[in-house]
Amino acid sequence: MHLHSHSFEHRQPLPAEFALGADAGRGVGGNRNPHLAWDEVPEATRSFVLLCIDTDAPTDGALVADAATPIPVAHPRGDFVHWLVANIPASTREIAAGSCSDGLTARGKPQAHDAGGVSGLNDYTGWFAGDATMGGQYFGYDGPYPPPHDLRTHRYFFRLFALDVATLALPAAFTAADAFRAMHGHVLAEAAIHGTYSLHG
Repeated sequence: MHLHSHSFEHRQPLPAEFALGADAGRGVGGNRNPHLAWDEVPEATRSFVLLCIDTDAPTDGALVADAATPIPVAHPRGDFVHWLVANIPASTREIAAGSCSDGLTARGKPQAHDAGGVSGLNDYTGWFAGDATMGGQYFGYDGPYPPPHDLRTHRYFFRLFALDVATLALPAAFTAADAFRAMHGHVLAEAAIHGTYSLHG
């Protein structure tokens, strides 16, 4: 299976129109989902799951909040989920840029049928929890917003899984962990590409 995008080149920077954060002054980007397309799909495929994961997210929230202190490249990192869609129909081969997200929705977009599937919660749900202005359930795509004082360039992996089942048994408001548990043993193939993004400097 092969995954590609007209919005960015593999291993190259994502344009700000596909990011939530546009500059170090905390300006908001276009927050549009990028174009994705795929082919060479296994014949037995009955659905797809799509994720976008930042694998370079800082693990210390206090350090993230301290804008005066640069976050070292060697700081321990974890995953931050930016997009999650399950039960994408087997006939789907392309997602148009901006078709699932176009701009920031405070408190999060409602659950939707991204690419004919169903959107899950991204990790801005937890990040904004308790924030009176931004707190809520964030479904679907919300783009990169790495800390401007982070010295590491973040990588955003778009991962597409071809499954041998048409529908996964998932909670109504499901997370990436729920999706990974549900699709265990059902993955026929996986394809991935990644783009980079940084607000430092």
